[in-house]
Amino acid sequence: MAKALYKILVVDDSSLIRQAIVDIINSSDDLQVVGQASSGAEALALIPKLKPDLVTLDIIMPGMNGLTTLKHIMIFSPVPTVMLSSLAQEGADITFDALRYGAIDFIAKPSKLENSEVLKNQARQIIQKIRLAARVKVNAIQYIRVNPKAKIELGLPLQKACKNIVALGVAEGGYGTLLKIILRLTPYPATAYMVIFYETSAHVDGFIKYLNQYTAVKVQRPQNNTLLEAGVCYISSGEEYVTVHGQRGSVVSYVSPAPFSSRRGTIDMLMFSVAETVGRYSLGVVLSGEGTDGSEGLEEIVRVGGGAIIQAPVSCLYKGMALSALDMCEAEVVVADTEIAAEIVKFLPKLNF
Repeated sequence: MAKALYKILVVDDSSLIRQAIVDIINSSDDLQVVGQASSGAEALALIPKLKPDLVTLDIIMPGMNGLTTLKHIMIFSPVPTVMLSSLAQEGADITFDALRYGAIDFIAKPSKLENSEVLKNQARQIIQKIRLAARVKVNAIQYIRVNPKAKIELGLPLQKACKNIVALGVAEGGYGTLLKIILRLTPYPATAYMVIFYETSAHVDGFIKYLNQYTAVKVQRPQNNTLLEAGVCYISSGEEYVTVHGQRGSVVSYVSPAPFSSRRGTIDMLMFSVAETVGRYSLGVVLSGEGTDGSEGLEEIVRVGGGAIIQAPVSCLYKGMALSALDMCEAEVVVADTEIAAEIVKFLPKLNF
């Protein structure tokens, strides 16, 4: 068997669950469990000694729960962490909290109630997500501190009409990346943010509800045949085709169901329409995800004089989209997701010249 490349610490108060996770992880030839902990306190004591490449962490544990343990890990011994719990489901606030506190990803625990084929699929997913998360560099991990309903006073009058657009595209690995960005976006004169996120509509709705507890900008779904407003961040799923049309100062969004949502191209579609509608008054951002969607659209935004930001592949959970965009066009900025919001804010004055 090949030498294990990544050392894993498994944390769960149930010995049966710990063993099940250990068996799954050790079935991979590049992952190796080097320690187990039954509590948060025990995990915090083991991390400096074992120096694991990744920690799997249950959310609900007696004493110090998983979220409190995660906060301590991020502050005192930062290490890539994957939340593995029956509560770690897409669309759940507790999942978003974990990602905001610095977790790389989340995985549902395997269940004995599932049939053998489902269990095999769960095991493959656990191995894949742990493998990807273990590759993330520690400096790409961040504990995002926010205040509920934080509002930022810029001293700049907001115009209701949208003249400038920041278009972002993201797929797999998108929750954590978008949290690092959207929670730090600011309202800016005449500027709207538009995000294509390859997730189901139901999960996007849950994410929007969560974000609106903390964001300085208003977050909502785009509506068909509706004027875009400045200071708003519009998020749509990969199940929709979203484009913009009109002129600067009168930009309308068009939304329709995607008949072939499995054939990715929604990010390119949005970015092409943004380039055509507002031209050099646009900024395109390509983030984590599999595939190549966004590359051609970003190239078009650059061609018409707009700006381009690409998430540094080393900070992507899934690198395909970022690598494809780098091959396709010259981006002004290539940075980790922890720095993208600051780069967007830095670029915004250029959209108003």
